[in-house]
Amino acid sequence: MVRVLRRLALLVGATILLSTTVGVSPAAAAPDQYVALGDSYSAGNGAGSTNLSLVCGRNSYAYPYLVAAQRPNTTLTFAACQGAVTTDVTNSQLGSLSASTRWVTITIGGNDIGFANLVISCTLTNCASTIASSNAQIANQLPGKLDATYAAIRSRAPNATVVVLGYPKPFANRTCAAAPGATLAEQSALNALVDNLDGVIRDRAAAAGFRYADPNPYWVGHDVCSSTRYTNGWVTIPPGDSYHPSRAGYASGYTPLVRSVIG
Repeated sequence: MVRVLRRLALLVGATILLSTTVGVSPAAAAPDQYVALGDSYSAGNGAGSTNLSLVCGRNSYAYPYLVAAQRPNTTLTFAACQGAVTTDVTNSQLGSLSASTRWVTITIGGNDIGFANLVISCTLTNCASTIASSNAQIANQLPGKLDATYAAIRSRAPNATVVVLGYPKPFANRTCAAAPGATLAEQSALNALVDNLDGVIRDRAAAAGFRYADPNPYWVGHDVCSSTRYTNGWVTIPPGDSYHPSRAGYASGYTPLVRSVIG
């Protein structure tokens, strides 16, 4: 009788354990918190839309929106804004960062050295002296500005993987109607300036412990004079879309570049 009761007790215990285990589903994983910071190259200028923010030029063709849409269980806070400089990021865009932020992406630095206006001016006038001035700013002023911005990001998001994106070179040593007025010499000088800009961004990102992502391999064969351009040439309406990534540049350039880092 004792042996029978013991077997019965074991059977009942196993049944209770089985019922409590099978009936419990694992808790749903918390979504990845993704915050997109930066300037017009992150907001989406060039895509011909402001359907998410007229003031900041944000739109659903920009790479942050596309990346978040392609990643299951990802929540996007889209803070990037056209015209932003480094101090705009630190003063206005970091409010959504926290210890729970998983991913951060950013393009910043181009407006600090006046890159967009510089490229436009090179299509209209001789810009050799302006290029020299911008290169001086890249060498002497930009590193400290980037260091301060990156430090503020790390302070607010200590556990995040921060992906710092470079800027693509717009030209490929050929002239066309999409880039009126830009001589081959000016194009070469502008591409060299982008190399200088990206080099400083890469170095300061590495010093901050961030990941640098180079868009230029994705842009090969897709310059402003290409039939499948990833960077717009001169755009009359709106002029702010000039020399910014096209919709194809965001979808097939920046988006897979970011996905190659964050999966």
